Amino acid sequence: MKAYIVGAGMTKFEKPESRDWQYWDMAKEAGTEALADAGIAYRDVQQVAVGYCFQASTAGQRAAYELGLTGVPVYNVNNNCATGSTALMMARQFVEGGISDCVLALGFEKMKRGAMGGGSDGGDFATSPVARHYGVMAAAHGFEMTPPTAQIFGNAAREHMERYGTTEAQLAAVAAKNHRHSADNPNAQFRDVWTVDEILAAKTIHRPLTKLQCSPTSDGAAAVVVVSERFLVQHGLHGKAVEIAAQAMTTDTEESFASGSCIDVVGKPMSRAAARQVYEASGLGIEDVDVVELHDCFSVNELLTYEALGMCRDGESGKLVESGATTYGGRWVVNPSGGLISKGHPLGATGLAQAAELTWQLRGEAGARQVEGARVGLAHNIGLGGAAVVTMLRAA
Repeated sequence: MKAYIVGAGMTKFEKPESRDWQYWDMAKEAGTEALADAGIAYRDVQQVAVGYCFQASTAGQRAAYELGLTGVPVYNVNNNCATGSTALMMARQFVEGGISDCVLALGFEKMKRGAMGGGSDGGDFATSPVARHYGVMAAAHGFEMTPPTAQIFGNAAREHMERYGTTEAQLAAVAAKNHRHSADNPNAQFRDVWTVDEILAAKTIHRPLTKLQCSPTSDGAAAVVVVSERFLVQHGLHGKAVEIAAQAMTTDTEESFASGSCIDVVGKPMSRAAARQVYEASGLGIEDVDVVELHDCFSVNELLTYEALGMCRDGESGKLVESGATTYGGRWVVNPSGGLISKGHPLGATGLAQAAELTWQLRGEAGARQVEGARVGLAHNIGLGGAAVVTMLRAA
């Protein structure tokens, strides 16, 4: 049974504590928008998958109750930075499995200012779910007094530079592109445009990554409505529909840790495996894709993901972004929303914001950032610990 996205909504992503709202307020805003976009009522929703990382147990119910008190099942989802796409995957599985005809996937986060810690709780590394990952990093590079997530991705960047000759300017070119794209996104946390030189001159967080190459902590929410073909026909929603052509989640295997490389431990093998599964299941390859929303938590991760998705061979991603192949007028448009670096990264909402952006792109509703003629989109969302989710979307 096929599954379709028929409604999408999101709040503006904002700096933590810049707006006087609670997580249930932002969830209500995004969920209401998604339902209105689909042209349905909350009473039509049969199940709700709610993603978040930093709130307490059953916060999903507290958020969903703002949309209605209908008694439907609400599932609380936490998969680190891949939480939003995990909620989407649950919704798709409910529909494709014939369990439900209409499911809401909702994600939100209300975060604290400043850099995140080493795990979803920012707690003690000895008991952190990512202790094994940071142990690999420490064995190869030591452990410094810089933000841990920036440190592990920064060390992956250093390895890429040493192995392939990737330059700091190429890393900065990723950020420059995504900041440029976000200027046309009213929901983006940042809309300033920065040159490569300005990005390189910004404060260093962990060499070679500067502040403008790192995704910020953010508040915000996003939501999509996923339905069956039967529901689509019954409610006359064909004009709203975007097909979920295929989707896969992978977690760490021995390959993530065996090499002792930060490139592998931050998730490149997981991303590659998920992409291969999606290409096989959908019958579509990266050559068929027009627009990509991928997990650029740090500029280097966009380069690693180009390679994992098969957009270029290993080691060629720096040259790919420098060539203009991943922006308007190029082979693909990657992160037209501004990506995590510039749009923002409220963990539980990120994967669903990617799905919302691609839904609007494939409907031709993305305004000034519209990718001309977009028919196929790919989303990539990853979380350390680990999980990688790749989703292929196709205009219905």
